[in-house]
Amino acid sequence: MPASLPHLSSASPMTIEDGLLSTATWLASPNYNVRPKGLSIDAIVVHNISLPPNEFGACDANGRHYVKALFTNQLDWDAHPYFQTIKGAEVSAHLFIERDGAITQFVNFNERAWHAGRSSYLGRPECNDYSIGIELEGSDFVSFTSAQYEKLAGVIVAIYKAYPKTRRHLTGHSDIAPGRKTDPGNFFEWARLREGISKITMI
Repeated sequence: MPASLPHLSSASPMTIEDGLLSTATWLASPNYNVRPKGLSIDAIVVHNISLPPNEFGACDANGRHYVKALFTNQLDWDAHPYFQTIKGAEVSAHLFIERDGAITQFVNFNERAWHAGRSSYLGRPECNDYSIGIELEGSDFVSFTSAQYEKLAGVIVAIYKAYPKTRRHLTGHSDIAPGRKTDPGNFFEWARLREGISKITMI
């Protein structure tokens, strides 16, 4: 992100109050805990996810999106062979943005979601402790949608306003867990995201 901090416009339609995003659908995940005392929320981590890999919008027999099922510990491990490779995983993110731009929030921003795993940012370990995790429905092998970039930009501006220390620290999962993670991948356009953020902010 630019070295200078943007002055944020009040025109952004998204707001955050008491750790909840105004435009998100709430679906509580049990996979979270309290952030360590004394740490500020000062980073945003962008991820991608699809279940099964490279399949978007896939749902179980009850119409439950597989990613949402994973984050709420309701995934049927026998529903697809790939799921056996992640059986027992207890993970979450604060937000999930689907291909059409729909946003689901699983964990209050003020709580510690389990999205980063073993990680380090600027020499600081345990990124879950101080970051907000945003999952985009996608993969390393396809482009993300215009709706996702638009919603992600709006989300980030809202986070900047609610948690000002995050403004200098927007990063990807691959940057905080190099060699272990590759997302959001080469198809994620950071410049496009920054342009979207700039359109909402007043420099």
